[in-house]
Parts: sequence; C-alpha cells; structure tokens
Amino acid sequence: MYLAVVAAFLAAVILGYFLNNPLGHSRRFILRRFLNWFPLGMTYSFLYMGRYNLNVSKNALGLLMSKEEFGLIFGLGTLVYAVSFLVNGPFVDRIGGRMGILIAGFGSAAANALLGVLTMVVLAGHLRTHLVASYTALYGLNMYFQSYGAVSIIKVKAYWFHVRERGVFGAIFGTLISIGVYFAFDWGQGIVNFTGSIPAVFFVPAAIIACWAVVDLWAVADTPEDVGLPAFDTHDASSGQMHVHLTYLDLLKKVFTSPLMLMIAAIELTSGIFRNGISQWYFVFANEIKQPGAGFFLAHWGWLLCIFGIIGGFAAGFVSDKCFQSRRGPPAAMLCGLVLILSLVMAASLRSSPVLVGASGVAIVMCSVGITSLMSGTAATDFGGRKATATCAGIVDGFAYLGSSIQSFSIGYIATQNWQWWPLFLSPFAIIGLAIAVKIWLELPPATRRYIAEVESKRAAA
Repeated sequence: MYLAVVAAFLAAVILGYFLNNPLGHSRRFILRRFLNWFPLGMTYSFLYMGRYNLNVSKNALGLLMSKEEFGLIFGLGTLVYAVSFLVNGPFVDRIGGRMGILIAGFGSAAANALLGVLTMVVLAGHLRTHLVASYTALYGLNMYFQSYGAVSIIKVKAYWFHVRERGVFGAIFGTLISIGVYFAFDWGQGIVNFTGSIPAVFFVPAAIIACWAVVDLWAVADTPEDVGLPAFDTHDASSGQMHVHLTYLDLLKKVFTSPLMLMIAAIELTSGIFRNGISQWYFVFANEIKQPGAGFFLAHWGWLLCIFGIIGGFAAGFVSDKCFQSRRGPPAAMLCGLVLILSLVMAASLRSSPVLVGASGVAIVMCSVGITSLMSGTAATDFGGRKATATCAGIVDGFAYLGSSIQSFSIGYIATQNWQWWPLFLSPFAIIGLAIAVKIWLELPPATRRYIAEVESKRAAA
C-alpha cells in the first residue's frame, strides 16, 4: 500500500507537470522536456538511496558502529560533498549537466559497490580498529561523486524551465529528494530484512543507479537546441549575457562577491541542519529509545518523509509562483518560522509524547524540503543565470551539506550525552534562517522584473 501511495504521488506530479503550461509551450517541447527531467530525476532520487543507506547500515550494524562514529563518518562525508562544489560546480558549467549526471551515476555506483565490500569485511571481523577511517574514505568518495548530481539536474533545468515555471520545478526537485529518502530508508531497510544481508543495502542501490545512468546516456539533452527545438530565453540573470565567457574565477565571484547569493546560501545552510538533523537522527533515536504508540514513524520513516517532503516542495513552489510573483524569500521565511515552532514543540514533548515528537520531526523535514527546493533548486538558478547555474546552485547546495556536516558532528556528540538537546539545537538556526529570508523578501532578478512588467502591461492594454 505504501509503495502505491508513493507511486500515486509521483503520477500526480507528472500529471501536474503536463497540466502546468503558463507560457504556452508546444506539445513537442513539453514532451521532450519530460523525457529530459524524468530519467534525470529518477537518477537523482536513487543517488539519495545510495547516500542515506549509510543510516540504514548503522542501525543494522548495531554496536559495531557507535553514534559518535556514525556522526563522524556522515559528517566528514557531507563535508567532502560541500567542499567538492568549489570544483564541480564550475566544471559542470563547462561540461554541461548531461555529462555531470553520468559522472555522478557511474561514480556513485562504483563507490557504493566498494562500501558493500567494506561492510562484508567489517562483518567478518577483520577491520574493527580502522572502521571510521575506512568508511570515511569510501563514503567521502561516494559523496564526491554524489555532488555532481544536484548541480547537473539544476544545470539542465536552467535551460528548459522559465523563471516563472521554476517554482513548479522546485516542487519537482523537492519531490525527487523526497522519493529518494523513501528509497533510502524504507527500501533500504526492506533490502536488509528481505535478504538478511547488510552489504546488500549498498550493492542494490549501486546496480539501480548504474541502470539509470545508462538511460541518461540516451535520454538527457543539455538544451532545447541540442534536440532541434528553438532557442528558449528563460529570463534569468543570464538573459542578454549568454555570449559572455566566464572563467573559473568569474564563476566563483558570482557567489562569493554577491551578498544576495551568500544570503541564499546561508538560508540553505540552516535548511541542511533542519533536514538532516531530523531525517538522520530520528531513525537512530527511535531505534535506541523505544517510542510506545509511535512505532509507525520508525517503521515507515522514509515513506512519511517522502509524502510530506512532496507536500512541502509543492506548497513552497506554489506559494512562490502564484502568490509572490516567483519571489523565493516569503515562503522560505514562513517555513523557517514554522521550523522554529516545531523544534520547540518537539523539545517540550521529547519524553512525554512519542507521537507528537514523530509528527513534529516529519513536519520539520517537510519545511526543510520546501526551503531547499526554493533555495538550491530555484533561487540559486534565478540569480546565478544559465551560464553560472551549476556553480551557484552547487555552492548553495554545498552550504546545505556544510550545515548537515555541522549538525552531524554536533548531534553525534550531543545525543551521546543527552537526547533532550537534540531538537533544541535546531531552534537558533531556524531564527537565523527566518531573519535572512525576511531580508531577501522582495528580491527578483532584473530580467524577471522586466518580464513581469511586460506581461502586466500587455494585460492592461488588452
């Protein structure tokens, strides 16, 4: 039943994509764009399965991997992911998103296969003294290749979706993240339960990711022109500037000399703390401290994060495009405010209401997926433009995983001392995210403002 619900949500996303055509694209364009983003998106979802399978393996390994060891391995892996964008973002801007997703897919598949072999060695009792170093090395390699995924899908998106459509694409992006989390937690645990093999939680995603990468070889095109469609101006920050050559330093300056891009990155850092601070640790918390009456949350953690992540992504994208003229700051501010309330509720009920703790955790992840879909999936592209979208989106997404690294190191230590401080750790970052989102409340790229003004002028004249 749970898989059927996820499939129904995915079908609804696909139907919504085909029904949403505010710019009046041709049927051929809409269909070809679907053939582009769907396999690209499924590759990205299964990359998530090959990223958070470490969480499933930690619970399955039990005392062979402590909370602090897990926090250290995951934290160092996400740090590699974050820093990699300084190189991979500009590189994907040069080589294109199609080549980038192929590097991500085949590279991550190989790294996951190696993690499976390593787990076999650990279970055989041959590597206890070097467990952290060994897992960190291979998980870091996996996360290096994983870092090509997000920038590649967003790079391709930038050429195929107009700014006024990107809120909807941000929702699709959030959906892909959410389905990937479902694959990682529920399918991952199911693989262990069905096969009785912990290494299988690495081997199976490796095989699936490799298969989707093969599909990408056939299906994905970088731009509409690559498949014989007319050139398409998306009215982002690159409009009128597509002829300009950007060097590696120019691309990095797009982010690090722009106060606006740094604020977007800072909001995404807080989102990374929220999302992984809950999705990573509730799974460990509820496995360690039994939650009477709330076993449903642990048994179907991935499914819940998937469904509510989709809701969060679509709500954020809809509100941005339909209520705020594609401004990304207002819904981000609302979601950060909601995270603040939920983290305090979660802290207050941690020892008294397991159901409220689980529900608050799911709602926090829902909000964080909405923020990520707005910041990494949309705002970074809007203000970075097509020419620099991989660099800008990559560094913004890198800040999310810098936040994830911060929470992993911190909560890994905090939870060992006292779980009570776990949700309270999130609250100050919710305040920071809220304050910055309010500061960018009115921001839009100049080309988007001109486009909106032209559309409104035509409506008035009619």
